[in-house]
Amino acid sequence: MKAVISVIGHDEVGILAKVSSMCAEYNANVTEVTQSVLQDVFAMVMLVDISKLSIPLSELSDRMSELGKSLGLSIYVMHEDIFNSMHHI
Repeated sequence: MKAVISVIGHDEVGILAKVSSMCAEYNANVTEVTQSVLQDVFAMVMLVDISKLSIPLSELSDRMSELGKSLGLSIYVMHEDIFNSMHHI
């Protein structure tokens, strides 16, 4: 099972490290990352393996959201199946 984590906000040092550290804390393995900085706007999408996640996905989502608020970012976590359904043409 996989999940998609998206992060958007003002660029600053350590965003990738903080998000990936939280993933590691709860056993979500980061398998792919893409990120861009457009002027001063940071955008990142991560694909994470959640097959060994130590907490429910909804709780990871809540904790990522709280992390985002503390950093002035928007962080969203979505199960891969839902992401694919939403973006299927």
